[in-house]
Amino acid sequence: MKPVLTILMTLIASSTFAQLKPVPYQDGTQKLTGLVITPAKNTQKKAGILILPAWKGIDNNSKEAAVRLAQQGYYAFIADIYGEGNYPKDTKEAGQQSGHYKKNVTKYQQRIKLAMDQLIKAGADPSRIIVIGYCFGGTGALEAARAGFPVKGVVSIHGGLAQYAGERPVNPIHTKVLVLHGADDPSMTAEQVLGFQQEMRTAKADWQMIEYANAVHAFTDREAGNDNSKGAAYNELAAKRSWKHLLLFFDEILAS
Repeated sequence: MKPVLTILMTLIASSTFAQLKPVPYQDGTQKLTGLVITPAKNTQKKAGILILPAWKGIDNNSKEAAVRLAQQGYYAFIADIYGEGNYPKDTKEAGQQSGHYKKNVTKYQQRIKLAMDQLIKAGADPSRIIVIGYCFGGTGALEAARAGFPVKGVVSIHGGLAQYAGERPVNPIHTKVLVLHGADDPSMTAEQVLGFQQEMRTAKADWQMIEYANAVHAFTDREAGNDNSKGAAYNELAAKRSWKHLLLFFDEILAS
C-alpha cells in the first residue's frame, strides 16, 4: 500500500498537469507523443517555448516548467525524442538512448525540428520561438543553435555542453545562447566547460553562462534528492535563481 504522502503528491501532480494535452505526431514510421499547453490567459506574446526533457524522456520537471511557462503567457510544447516503444525503463537504458542521439546528432536535430513544428501548430508565432532543455535536453538546445534553427534563443539548463558527435566545424551561431550550470556539476569537466566557451567565441555567438554555487547536476529537478555527493541533486536556491534568469532572458530576446 502506498504511503499517504505519496498518494497525495501523485494527486497534486496529476491536477497540476491536467492542462497538458498529448499531441501525437510522427517521424517517418516512428510514433511520437509530445505534450502541449497554451497560455493560461489571453496574451499578446504569441511566443512559444520548446522544452527538451532530460535523458529519461518527458518527466515531471519538464511538465512543471511547461505549466509555469503557460502561466507566464507562453505556449509550451514538450518534445518526445525517443518515441513509442523506445522509452527508457531505467538509467542504464536512458544512458544508451540519450547517447545514441548525442552521437547521431542529425537524428536529434530532426526530432527537435518536428517538435518545433507542433509548437507552431499549437498557435505559437514561428518568429518567436525559444528552445530550452534540461540535462540531455540542454545538449539538444545547444544542438538547435549549432544547426542554425530559426529561433530567438536557446537555453541549456544543467545540460551537456560538449559536441558529443565528434569534432565538427564551428559555424557562426546567430541565435542567442544562455547556459545555466551548476558550479559543482561533475558531469562536465573543466576542460569541457572551457571548450564550450571557446566554441561560442569562435562561432561569434551572443552567449551567457551563469554558474550556481553548491549546485551539482539536475539542480532544478525536485525528484533528484538533496545529496550533492551523488552528483545530481535538487538545489532550491539555484532552481529559483535559474528560473528568474530564464525569464529575464526571454524578456530581453523577445522585446524586439
